[in-house]
Amino acid sequence: MKIKSILVSQPAPAAIEKSPYNEIISKHHLNVKFHPFIKVEGISLKEFRSQRIEILDHTAVIFTSRTTIDSFFRICEEARIAVPESMKYFCYLQKYIVYRKRKIFFADGAFANFMELLNKHKEEKYLLTVSEPHKPEMPLAMEKLRLTFDKVVLARTVSADLSGINVNDYDMLVFYSPSEIVSLVGTFPGINGHPKIATFGHGTTNTAIGEGLTVSVMAPSPEAPSMTRAIELYLKKINAGETVAPVVLDGQSPDRAYILAQEAKPAKRRPAPKTAAATTKNSTTKNSASASKAKTGTPVKKSVSSTPSK
Repeated sequence: MKIKSILVSQPAPAAIEKSPYNEIISKHHLNVKFHPFIKVEGISLKEFRSQRIEILDHTAVIFTSRTTIDSFFRICEEARIAVPESMKYFCYLQKYIVYRKRKIFFADGAFANFMELLNKHKEEKYLLTVSEPHKPEMPLAMEKLRLTFDKVVLARTVSADLSGINVNDYDMLVFYSPSEIVSLVGTFPGINGHPKIATFGHGTTNTAIGEGLTVSVMAPSPEAPSMTRAIELYLKKINAGETVAPVVLDGQSPDRAYILAQEAKPAKRRPAPKTAAATTKNSTTKNSASASKAKTGTPVKKSVSSTPSK
């Protein structure tokens, strides 16, 4: 079955010409629509205070999404918290935060690289901002690295209004998070086979398969680092008459693999403290050496006292 129409579970871009989907739209003459399957809402100041987290007790903040960034600065403003300029910000996946003389650190988006970035700043006391629900890999990895941190929920994910959507109008649905899969299955129970399902990330794919869906396209991969590249490769195969096997997950996710690698590392051994027995043995050895020198005729210096002349 050829793919002619695609529904992407993301907000519509401000300008389709700047969207990564623009190239495959023009190249393969696709009809691509955008409609979010979930929405992430920032929590209220009351909900934040119920978690009993003091922002100023921390020296660095970790952001994992745009919503947590917006929610953090909104809460600081509502609570009249003056965040010092010395506060450091570590952003995972996207460069969204406004600079304003802030100390901001980025990784290239890979989970392992971001964790290594945090590990280079072991002296910081981190505030990890998350949405609910969230993946457990990051707090678990931080524990394995023995980083000092507190976790705070700054946003919640809820299903979007899908009443105006008919999924049967599309040949492929594209999803970027496990929550979007949950929203799909909850709104359209029994869906499978048509339309085709494309997923981004191990967690999203695992959730889709767990819900009984057949995944036809998955990104990222070595040959397809982006979703649009993965879709293009899929289109080329089916347009050429090839049969494409469903996606099968093999092994741990990159995030889990990183955590297991940390667990496999041997613990650093600290030098054993000197015991009383070892101290006595060293003293005995030194005394024996002195006695040996005396027997072999080694001259021994004597202290000379001067007697004042009368």
